[in-house]
This record gives sequence, C-alpha cells and structure tokens, in this order.
Amino acid sequence: MLKFCLPSLCVEAFHRFVQLNIQPDLPQRLDWRIGILGSGFIVNDCHLVAYRKAGFNPVAIASRTRANADKAASRHGIVKVHDTYEQLLDDSSIEVLDIAVPPNAQLGLIHAACVRRTVKGILAQKPLGMNLAEAREAVSLCESAGITLAVNQNMRYDPSVRAAKSLLADAALGEPVLATIDMRAIPHWMPWQAELGWVTLRIMSIHHLDCFRYWFGEPERIFCSVRTDPRTKFPHADGIATYILEYANGLRCVGIDDTWTGPAKEGCPGDLRIQWRIEGLNGLAIGDIGWCRNPHTTPSTIRYARKGDAQFHEPQWTESWFPDAFIGTMAQLLVALEQGTEPAIGGDDNLKTMTLVEAAYRSVETKRAVALSEMTA
Repeated sequence: MLKFCLPSLCVEAFHRFVQLNIQPDLPQRLDWRIGILGSGFIVNDCHLVAYRKAGFNPVAIASRTRANADKAASRHGIVKVHDTYEQLLDDSSIEVLDIAVPPNAQLGLIHAACVRRTVKGILAQKPLGMNLAEAREAVSLCESAGITLAVNQNMRYDPSVRAAKSLLADAALGEPVLATIDMRAIPHWMPWQAELGWVTLRIMSIHHLDCFRYWFGEPERIFCSVRTDPRTKFPHADGIATYILEYANGLRCVGIDDTWTGPAKEGCPGDLRIQWRIEGLNGLAIGDIGWCRNPHTTPSTIRYARKGDAQFHEPQWTESWFPDAFIGTMAQLLVALEQGTEPAIGGDDNLKTMTLVEAAYRSVETKRAVALSEMTA
C-alpha cells in the first residue's frame, strides 16, 4: 500500500498532544481502471495530478472535444482517448467512472452509465446536479443499477479540515461553542455558470456547508443572506453569501463567502484567504485552507491549544487542498468498492449537503431561517 509521510511535521508537538489523522485511507488495489469524463482545469490540475501521485490507474478519457481529451491524455500519460463520452461509457473495461463536467451535464451521464451497468462505481462532481431534485434522481439511478455513488466534496480531505476532525473526535477542544469559515477569495467562474445564473452557494458555499456537516453533523436550521458580486458581470444573485447554521445543542456555525474582498483586482492591495475557526469549552483551533493564493497549491495550516497550554501547537505538512485532497475523494470510493461499504461521501450522505444548500436558497427567497425538516418534500 502507498505510504505517505509528513516531511516537515513538527513531531514533538504532534505526539505530545493528539494524533492528527490527515491522511486518507487507501485501497488495497491501486490498479482500479478509471475512466475520466472531462478535461478542464479540475481534471488536469487536480484529479489526474492527485491520481498519479497516489499511484491510481486512469486508463481512458473523453471530453466534449477530442482535442482537449488528447491534451490531457498526453500530459498525464493516459493511453486510451475516446472521441465521445458515449464511447467511453461503452468501454466495458472501465471499472470506475470519474465524472468532471458542469452540473447541467452530470445527471445525463450518470443516467447513461446506469443504463449500461458496466462500471462498479461513480465519482460525481459537486454539486450533484442542478438542484436537490436532480441529486435525488442521481442517487436513485445508481441504487437501482447497483452502482456505488460517491461525491467529490474534496474540502473534507484538506489536511487542516481533517486535522480539525481529529481534534473534535478526540474531544480535545471540549464541547464546540462557535465555528466559522471565512472565505475572502476571488474564484475563477466558469463560462457555464453564466448560463446557469448562480455562482457561490452551489459552487463554493457547498464546500463549507459540507465541511460544517463533516465536523458537527446535521444542523436544525439555516439562515442565509446573499447579494451580487460587483466584479461578476453576468446576471446572478448569490455572489456574496453569508449564513448561520443553528444546532440543537446551542452550537452556531457562521459562514462568510466573500467573492469581492474589496477591489483587489482593481488596484487595491488584496487580503485573500480561506480561514476557519473552532472554539470549544476547553480549547481553540484555527486553520487556513491555503487556497486562492499563488501558487494555488500552498499547504493548509492549523494551530490549536487547550486550557493549560503555554502556546499553540502548529504541526506542518507539505500537502494542500489542491491537488492532494483529490486523492482522498477517489480513495474513499475505491475503499468502499473493496469493502462492500458505503463511501465516506456517498450519495445518501451528499443529499444532506444538497438539502442544506437548497434550504439556503429557500432562506434567501423567504428572508427567514429555514428548518431542514421543511425540505423533505
């Protein structure tokens, strides 16, 4: 099995305090035959870079244009290039399908794969469809076809996010009181987003909402407020998003997803970051995702302390969200296939994240807090 190391880890602080489990579980087989649908940035600079690093086995690729698929295949050493998505779906040698296309194209490909019933597993992009209804259909299709579905909610595999999960699992911080994720970043919106008319809630906030769920479980309700981003010229509503998650035990989670961040591209010095913070009764943890900087592969960080500590513990690692987290999202599907279990980010689990996103949109529309129990219809 492939081993990972943390060459710059602060070993003394690491072992004195709590074991931080930042690495994903890996499959026994690394040669699962993976077919890739898509050839954009997320495939070229994240999926395939991560897969080669982990020793996974992408064997075929197709894209909307043969030329783009050829470029990706040449860069990453993929032997087989199909002319169309349909040709790749017809390739019965492929065991696992990695779908990395815009959300308005994803459900059709999932449906086509389920009709053929040749692959054992599908890794789908987030969001899992255009809305909650499409996500439910995708899950239902895969269940009926006997195909294991996992979703690429890759922020769960950022090292600092997993380190925070370790602290919470160990009760190192005590009962959580307040948690925040504060994004001050300028994402590169894709052309298809102009066609769909929405940007932040389903593309960036979905990561943070899923992260809160990963850390703390299911909230009772959400209140969300949005406004347009002055820099984004195509029509949209959810450019800048703010939201509060209310938990039954009193915990409050607050997200600020600021895609404007001031005129950082218009002549003003910028302050770009994604930072998180968890405050507990017995301790405090603060993290930085390390994304949206130059280069985008800047390692994430964490510092944490408990009552009685003289200073923060600050372990270090070389891994980053992009591309290293994409090892974890594929690995959790392959492990599930080997063990006959539900993936860590399976379709049913992701429906809860999609429900939370949909509740955020309903909160915006109704200008009130929306209970998750309202979203069952």
